[in-house]
Amino acid sequence: MLPQITNSQARNLFMHRQGLCDNPGLKQDKAKLLELIERMGFVQIDSINTVERAHHMILFSRNQTYRKEHFSLLLEKDRSLFENWTHDASVIPTIFYPYWQHRFIQTEKRLLERWRKWRREGFEESFEAVLKHVQANGPTMSRDMKAPSKSGGVEKKNQGWWDWHPSKTALEFLWRTGALSVDRREGFQKVYDITERVMPQNSQSHGIDQDMYLDWSCRSAMDRLGFATAGELAAFWDGIKPAEAKKWCDRQLGKGIVEVEVLAADGSQPRKVYAYESVLDQRDHFQTVPKRVRVLSPFDPLIRDRKRTERLFDFHYRIEVFVPEAKRQYGYYVFPLLEGDKLIGRIDMKRQGQSLVVKGLWLEPKVKASAGRMTAIEAELERVRRFVNVEDVRYEKSYLKQAV
Repeated sequence: MLPQITNSQARNLFMHRQGLCDNPGLKQDKAKLLELIERMGFVQIDSINTVERAHHMILFSRNQTYRKEHFSLLLEKDRSLFENWTHDASVIPTIFYPYWQHRFIQTEKRLLERWRKWRREGFEESFEAVLKHVQANGPTMSRDMKAPSKSGGVEKKNQGWWDWHPSKTALEFLWRTGALSVDRREGFQKVYDITERVMPQNSQSHGIDQDMYLDWSCRSAMDRLGFATAGELAAFWDGIKPAEAKKWCDRQLGKGIVEVEVLAADGSQPRKVYAYESVLDQRDHFQTVPKRVRVLSPFDPLIRDRKRTERLFDFHYRIEVFVPEAKRQYGYYVFPLLEGDKLIGRIDMKRQGQSLVVKGLWLEPKVKASAGRMTAIEAELERVRRFVNVEDVRYEKSYLKQAV
């Protein structure tokens, strides 16, 4: 019989590894922010800005003294962080950059195969010209590379990523494969430059081979997940295949890695996973989670893996940005609510003028809208209001909804 980790222990372990057990009111300086991001592994970024950008919401949910200017300094001045790709566009600690140099080689082959099917023709022919333009002219935005249309004017605004002009596609490809790096963003638009002018010289390393990359991918993912299936390990950085992670886990059994069972929140069949053997000795001593309510970004790493979220928290969450409005259950961009170590509901809110407007609040079926809980939710919304620098929180009529 395999050793077991209770559902409560599993939640606490995972949340601790993702920085959600820290005191959210403890003063955070720039160095502590970098330490947090290194512990988490990466922070996803996204263009949607209904309340605040995803990366800022993710970091604020862990520490209410978080300052956006510290993030910008780490990324754009100190170069302690860099922007590239995990499962999506993310900001990553520069100490991991040598592994991305190995990853770029794999990415180049994969993207060429995919983008030849999806993108406009001509982007490959633009690689050399685009690279020379950036070398000669310095930091470049995609609008700087806009080609004239066949009619002689400027190309019309494209309809989405599938309709990028070849030079924009070339910029993105050269970034994804390491020749270019993101120097900064202006109005959330990427500004590219030659990697050697962006990344610190001491971050450059060409000594990572596939075995080293695989070992790092699995170990660093396990460090940040606490326990995982082979598929979850592979998905964390999205740089290896589940079969590769499975072989790695099996080779490590008895060498610090063990198989355990994690109990599900709904009492269903326990899930067999891998974990460090040391976790078993720590089961009764995991750090507890602060009891306060917190708003999570839809892109928070705690809920990124929706199936894992359901097993650990018995909480079904899907972002409905791409769902037609008439078919949405909740709303365009709905934030999960965390209370202690439980996901208790979701809230639809947006920044409008100088107000944070709450359009809808849905608590989970077994969660009561008690006076104490509603006061705690209002206190968190007040913290968010101050963070996004608006004047008040405004609740629409009948904002408290029935769970779907």
